[in-house]
Amino acid sequence: MSKNGFLVFDSDMHIMEPPDLWQRYIDKKYLAHAPIGLTSENVRDLRVTWPEDGDKATPPGINRLGHNYERNQKLYKSDSDRGWVSEVQLEAMDIEGIDVAVMFPSRGLSVLTRPNMDQDFAAAIARAYNDWMYDFCALDPDRMFGAGMISVYNIDDAVMETRRAVKELGFKAVFVRSNVVINKPWHDSYFEPLWNVLEELDIPIGFHEATGSMSRQAGEHFDNFMLRRIYSQPFEQMMGMGSFIGGGILEKHPNLRVAFLEANCAWLPWLLWRVEEAHERELDAYMPELRLSPTELFKRQCWVSVEPDEDPAKYAIDYVGSNQLVFSTDYPHGDSRYPEAVNAFMELGISDEDKRKILWDNCARFYKVEAPVLSSS
Repeated sequence: MSKNGFLVFDSDMHIMEPPDLWQRYIDKKYLAHAPIGLTSENVRDLRVTWPEDGDKATPPGINRLGHNYERNQKLYKSDSDRGWVSEVQLEAMDIEGIDVAVMFPSRGLSVLTRPNMDQDFAAAIARAYNDWMYDFCALDPDRMFGAGMISVYNIDDAVMETRRAVKELGFKAVFVRSNVVINKPWHDSYFEPLWNVLEELDIPIGFHEATGSMSRQAGEHFDNFMLRRIYSQPFEQMMGMGSFIGGGILEKHPNLRVAFLEANCAWLPWLLWRVEEAHERELDAYMPELRLSPTELFKRQCWVSVEPDEDPAKYAIDYVGSNQLVFSTDYPHGDSRYPEAVNAFMELGISDEDKRKILWDNCARFYKVEAPVLSSS
């Protein structure tokens, strides 16, 4: 396809799961307890309800007031009326000028954030979602790629589902949320089997944040959804990256690839500077086995997504370069710039070389996807 001569790879395009996904796909053993997508006058309601909770829905509720809500109601009404099916997804990709995309959930971002979930039930939720995603992408598997949901409530389940997602379903990545749900930091030895299998399979992991969570999350003390959105995503991702760099995960697993998605990238210069400062002062006491500097580890193994209109991204590029930044439209979420996301990115004050890397090269390297034959549009 190409847009203005650039191939476009959406590192984090969202789908809208049908409200009855888990009723249709989950193991019948868990059917009575499976989450149900909430439907309302909000055409893109992201919440789920749980049978044991009655009418209580996964927070947060979306404030229905304001011009952005009204904009999205009009913009996505047709997509919602058609059930957000695969054809709708491909149509959105064509409208934006996206060649290929890796698909992440909407409702599914919250379903594995409840503390103390039954391990077998959590694993069944992930398997059901992945089976549905496989069917969803089947319409055009050369353009639509799945990212597999995994449950970390039992690390053996996470390893097993990672293998299935790659070997049987052909997914290009697996994903988790950055916020901790089992009272263990990501650099705890408990997660070592997961990092091992990701290296073995040469498959990356995407840490994808969102505002709603049933577990402790940065920004949760705000009763204002806008403030929760501002703080929760980047703060959780910064803490997640801390585990990978300062906690030694990347040092132990030099072939592991990890992306931190949907949290901007402009915080990178400050965070890496601060970690470098701590590294210089206290490396010998807290992480003597760290042989590379934090910035070197980041450049070797981490990717971070750029928002289409993120003008401060230029500061991140000045500090760490553009090789580890990837593009995302965030369709069809409330803060997406769809259908002008790619056009908005094209207007950022960065070089064409940087745009080419961010729009395609870096993402293709992260997910290991070959470039299609470039055509003009």
